[in-house]
Amino acid sequence: MSSPDPQVRAARNRSTPGGSRGPVVAVTGAANGVGAQLTQRLAASEEVKQVVAIDERRGECDAAQWHILDVRDPAIADKLRGADVVVHLALDLDLGSDAAARTAYNVRGTQTVLTAAAAAGVHRVVLCTSAMVYGALEDNELPLSEDAELRATAEATGVGDLLEIERLARRAPRAHPGLNVTVVRPAVLVGGTDTALTRYFESPRLLVVAGSRPAWQFCHVEDLVSALAYAILEKVDGELAVGCDGWLEQEEVEELSGIRRMELPSAVALGAAARLHRIGLTPSPAGDLAYTMYPWVVSGSRLHDAGWRPRWTNEEVLAELLEEVAGRHTVAGRRLGRKDATAAGAAGATVALLGAAAVVRRARKARRR
Repeated sequence: MSSPDPQVRAARNRSTPGGSRGPVVAVTGAANGVGAQLTQRLAASEEVKQVVAIDERRGECDAAQWHILDVRDPAIADKLRGADVVVHLALDLDLGSDAAARTAYNVRGTQTVLTAAAAAGVHRVVLCTSAMVYGALEDNELPLSEDAELRATAEATGVGDLLEIERLARRAPRAHPGLNVTVVRPAVLVGGTDTALTRYFESPRLLVVAGSRPAWQFCHVEDLVSALAYAILEKVDGELAVGCDGWLEQEEVEELSGIRRMELPSAVALGAAARLHRIGLTPSPAGDLAYTMYPWVVSGSRLHDAGWRPRWTNEEVLAELLEEVAGRHTVAGRRLGRKDATAAGAAGATVALLGAAAVVRRARKARRR
């Protein structure tokens, strides 16, 4: 028997005694990405009374009550009144965003949502960062527990913002007694996403830094949404890591993907990445490379103890990622046109980028004379 239409179910939930016992959930960033999928799931759930959707544009879920505004607007407090739980997903982690503007939006938005939630009488806020906050380090345990120290630095795209959001999450209950904060940290997120780590698989060759020890763990967006639902319904709380069970070694990734490696010495790879980013040829800083060099696999034990299980395996998510990026051509995080990638090949494209970097440096030196 098919499930009822989400709009019909949402209306029924708000009018039946069973539905009235569920929470009212507000979702920021509800118009696209993870926020849109979560909004649809909650609107169709018999365990949720009502969904309040907040974004700068209206999304497609007609069953939700929409409010159109910037999450940095203090007026958001009025929109949160009556909500039991707020899920804050309005984050900018776009590779093309200006770093300063991105930080201003992410940090100020989170501060505003936490303060507004407390003022509106909300009892739980769910934040979503990334398992990247643990840091990618050679001596990391496999896997890391949720309580492992956050040893990341601000050198990778958006990670500085995520670390500040983590600090805000820890301070909020002290500043606002009665407010509970849950943080969800997904592994490499796949499913309509575009990050430095998904672009790694758009390259004609997989860059491997000599002497490194990569370990790949993925998280499908559908699994992240189901983990967020667990947190919303208070089936689990605290700091939660989410991802597929286990991990893939670099050799397994190469075998499954059919993409051969290009191995470079550490000094060459990191130095080139730093130079190319500094002169604006690539969107990814050198810090992103660490996450392809060393493990940052998480156990997800708290979710598992609560009965949650991922629906996707690492092998399945990798296959979906490869299907998503088919036809895209990226070298050092920079997207190339099909003609450029075909003509250059992996090594040629890398040499071309390095050569372009050298030309730019020479031109700048000439202008300073």
